[in-house]
Amino acid sequence: MSETPDGARADDLWTTVDALWTWLEADQPVGGREGLLLRMLKLSEEVGEVAEAVIGATGQNPRKGVTHTWDDVEAELCDVVITALVALRTLTPEAREVFGRHLARVAGRSLGE
Repeated sequence: MSETPDGARADDLWTTVDALWTWLEADQPVGGREGLLLRMLKLSEEVGEVAEAVIGATGQNPRKGVTHTWDDVEAELCDVVITALVALRTLTPEAREVFGRHLARVAGRSLGE
């Protein structure tokens, strides 16, 4: 697998997702079903931060003006992806396989593969 410009390896994605999941599980203030639901709700928070960054990058709030950059939007989108992958890992230890199968279905449906 090739390295990214910062030296990270793309195949480390799922290893990192597992490490983040383990870290979160070790210090989870609320467990059980409620903890699971809260982990899923974290996605809504992150998506809201994407919206805030887009509004800030375009200056759409006349009271605040331009408060963010498109780099901020990129970072917030990355946070959404990370949060979603960790949420999926919370649901199943087979997150990599579940995601791979779903991605293949979406690609097949969308790209005719």
